[in-house]
Amino acid sequence: ASAMLGREFRSRGGSAPMLRLLSGIFLMVGCAAFIGCPIKLFLRLTAGDLTTLAGLAGLFAGVWIGLKGLAAGVSFERPGRAGGSAGFWLPVLALAGVSVYWLRPEFIQFSVRGSGAQHAPVMAALGSGLLLGGLAQRSRFCVTGSVRDTLLLGRRNPLLWGLGAFVVVALLVNLASGQFRPGLYGQPGAHLEHLWSFLGMLLVGWLSVLIGGCPFRQLIKAGEGDADAGLVVVGMLLGAGLVQAWGLAATAAGVPLYGKIAVLVGLAFTSINVLLARRTDG
Repeated sequence: ASAMLGREFRSRGGSAPMLRLLSGIFLMVGCAAFIGCPIKLFLRLTAGDLTTLAGLAGLFAGVWIGLKGLAAGVSFERPGRAGGSAGFWLPVLALAGVSVYWLRPEFIQFSVRGSGAQHAPVMAALGSGLLLGGLAQRSRFCVTGSVRDTLLLGRRNPLLWGLGAFVVVALLVNLASGQFRPGLYGQPGAHLEHLWSFLGMLLVGWLSVLIGGCPFRQLIKAGEGDADAGLVVVGMLLGAGLVQAWGLAATAAGVPLYGKIAVLVGLAFTSINVLLARRTDG
């Protein structure tokens, strides 16, 4: 809606669809190993979770590697203008998903107990989602984009100030609510396998640079009519399902063996495609 009001909605796409779909899956694999996306990384950090420092280092390393690839001419982000309604379908599917909650068709079963039944108040969630989505679309907010441009431009990067404001506000809220508890041990939603936190976020940062934005930014771009970003989002949904179904997600006890293997497969996938892209471009 924000993109349409700002006359920025434009149907486009057609760039490496299979790579984007698989990239979305591996984005979720990396996030599952760390227990959180790049936004969650900074939220945990501003709550005093020092285990996030390994993930932060990995994110910066992944973005730096991605920048080296961009300098060599490697990128999955080369969208053209797609005719017809390609860019409309993901927003339509999102609206359909919301309508399913209200209509509750008999062929879909809803959880009535356990974690699957827990959620924020529906109207508050929808309202805050619309507000944050509109602000993110207008501001071009992107965590990995902020890191990328900071490495390139330093303090001249306008996105840096947006990320800085996000961190400061989150820190103040945690301090005011008594949720700031600095430490390495006993942090909620965290584990102590720092190598895999590093590698998980490295995978996320690397892929995000190649596809033109972090997971959150992909959602925003999909809402602007970018069918390529829409494919990444579909891959993220598939990846989230596979991570849960196959038990790949990390817990407080650490990263399971198959979760570690999945991260390594994701890094191999990215490396191979970068090498192939360089050979093709060369």
